[in-house]
Amino acid sequence: MDLDHAQTVSLMLGQEFLTWLWFASETSSGLFRTKDGEAFSVTVEQKVSVQGGEGEAKETAVCSGPMAELREARMGLATGKKVNKVKVRIEKDEAAWQVLLDASTFTLQGLKTPKVDTKLEEGEDPDARILEKVYLTEKCMAYVDTAYARFLDLRFSPHWKEETTRLRRWLEG
Repeated sequence: MDLDHAQTVSLMLGQEFLTWLWFASETSSGLFRTKDGEAFSVTVEQKVSVQGGEGEAKETAVCSGPMAELREARMGLATGKKVNKVKVRIEKDEAAWQVLLDASTFTLQGLKTPKVDTKLEEGEDPDARILEKVYLTEKCMAYVDTAYARFLDLRFSPHWKEETTRLRRWLEG
């Protein structure tokens, strides 16, 4: 497989994943479980970018804002555009993360972790806050990995055809 083909496949999977993640967040409350049984939810919110075409004919529609209904992005999907960026909120108990996922590079951008208390108690390790921030960043990455693994399991299973039928109905609804 040459590099261009690998990049095309990677982009396609990234776009399908973000589209499916948006669908899953709205139709199944975005509930996921890690391999250890830890439950968390993923919600698409505030920003979705869809893109279609190639070269100079490439068109992008970005829908953003608090509690945006994201109608334009849905219409873009209905006309063949693909989700290329999406802002998600990941929640676990009282903790919440916000991050922008990019389909083309599989990167997490603008990650906001749950707040970390910056006040040091007497005798506390000064590195404790940094380590907590690193831990929270790794938790977010693990949650995204869990959602992606679930997508891949489904994407390459015989159930994918049923899932795409449900996804089309969601788009039409």
